[in-house]
Amino acid sequence: MNRKLPYFVVNAFADKPFTGNAAAVCWVEKKSLSKDLMQSIASEINLSETCFIYEKDGKFTDASLFGLRWFTPTNEVPLCGHATLASAATLFYKASNHNSTISFETASGRLFARKNKDYITLDFPRNDPEPVAATEQYEQTLNKLFAGTCYQKQVENTQISHSAKKLVVQMNKEFSRTELESLAPNTSQMKTTHDGSLFKGVIVTARGEGKYDFISRYFAPWNGIPEDPVTGSAHTVLAPYWSKIFGKDEMNARQCSKRGGDIKVKLRDDGRVDLNGFATTVIEGQLMVPEE
Repeated sequence: MNRKLPYFVVNAFADKPFTGNAAAVCWVEKKSLSKDLMQSIASEINLSETCFIYEKDGKFTDASLFGLRWFTPTNEVPLCGHATLASAATLFYKASNHNSTISFETASGRLFARKNKDYITLDFPRNDPEPVAATEQYEQTLNKLFAGTCYQKQVENTQISHSAKKLVVQMNKEFSRTELESLAPNTSQMKTTHDGSLFKGVIVTARGEGKYDFISRYFAPWNGIPEDPVTGSAHTVLAPYWSKIFGKDEMNARQCSKRGGDIKVKLRDDGRVDLNGFATTVIEGQLMVPEE
């Protein structure tokens, strides 16, 4: 016998369909799903993230606290920004949840989402990066990342966020958005440089121009994601990183994948970071899963 779950696909950090980063959102009532079944669902859907919202202290329409878990097609992850934005969007806009702020219990602690006039603010912990000593694994990763280009000579700095398991590769002032967008690494080869214990993804970032303070792309083959289109969790690393360089706490960012998306970030005095973005639902339906 099958169980029916409400199911949505939401384009996060996007104000129009088929842009930003797509996430699948499944509403699960208090009767939980096994980890194996959630992983099977995520593998079947095959988006960069599939997330599962659990009722905790009420219904989807009126509760202010929910459980939340995130899965890539290959594994569960401890934090995902765009899927959290997508989850909040389904509650605010599809369940018509009346609360202005909702919170999620997650593997990364309590996360918050606030409904504003036409966008949603995510309240996340910041994940400051720190200098990293050159090792063979890091050098091999950079070699694979920039293979076939001369861009490796333009690397200005490399840091790592151990809490987010993300490597930050900052390019110099001469590195342009066009060059960033043209970068086409062999992510399968990148994955061979280490087993994922050092970091799970690589952020390539540079100074922005015009309305953008900084720009980036994010590659995460160790999580089964060759490139993530727009990555909220990466900006919990990038916000404190660029804040130290620019000397300001509010910045506009652009993630320059093919789909692309904008994120406005704000570092707060309490050690957290606000990520502001739009969300657009493109699919709504039911998921049929076996009873366990």
